[in-house]
Amino acid sequence: MTALEELLPWLNSALWHGFIVFLRVGAMTALLPGFGEQTVPTRIKLVVALCFTLIVAPALPISPPPAGMGETFLLIGTETLSGLALGLGLRLFILALQTAGSIAAQSTSLSQVLGGAAVDPLPAMGYILIVAGLALAVMTGLHVKAAQLIILSYDFLPTGRFVAASQISEWGVHQVAQAFSLAFTLAAPFVILSVLYNFALGAINRAMPQLMVAFVGAPVITLGGLALLMVSAPYMLTVWINEMDRFLADPFRMTP
Repeated sequence: MTALEELLPWLNSALWHGFIVFLRVGAMTALLPGFGEQTVPTRIKLVVALCFTLIVAPALPISPPPAGMGETFLLIGTETLSGLALGLGLRLFILALQTAGSIAAQSTSLSQVLGGAAVDPLPAMGYILIVAGLALAVMTGLHVKAAQLIILSYDFLPTGRFVAASQISEWGVHQVAQAFSLAFTLAAPFVILSVLYNFALGAINRAMPQLMVAFVGAPVITLGGLALLMVSAPYMLTVWINEMDRFLADPFRMTP
């Protein structure tokens, strides 16, 4: 009984520490690429969050139990918001792939092919890029990098402290801008192909007005778009995974 009485305070402290870590981990896991997709069942997400908690909690100093209900609600709010901020930062990389796929599909007249294949209406190019990107991220150790990111986040987002609204809003706007910049960078070959195609089509139309250039050019742009996707997809995904790794290594760095 004496040993149990000595163990009980440590057990209470460890359970509270695990709960605090779970709040941040659970919020981040709900938005984490691969593990937080809409097609993943909620129970699987919960198991993943618990596994991340068991991995991350021993690497952090044990948080003392709160003094009252006010401090408890403060910890719940700060940890949940911190996890959501990290998860949204990673989720923007998936949105960048979606945007790049939509730009590429619109440029090559493939925007309506298999548009409802995914959970959200999405062109086939975007769906292919997302599936390939998620597979590449998981194959390169996304679970390990995510655990390291959570541990690193406590240096920038301490437990029980709200980040200034001006700082988090500036960071959020920067991440959204970076996501759109990355999306356009990934889709740039398709935009260039579309411009060259339309210039060539216009020149042919001026040279031979009686020719139905639209019927002749439609198969060409479709074939060209698919061929360009086959050639450029590995390079697109390489650029994308490098940007994600850069974010995972330093999530709060704001490059110009």
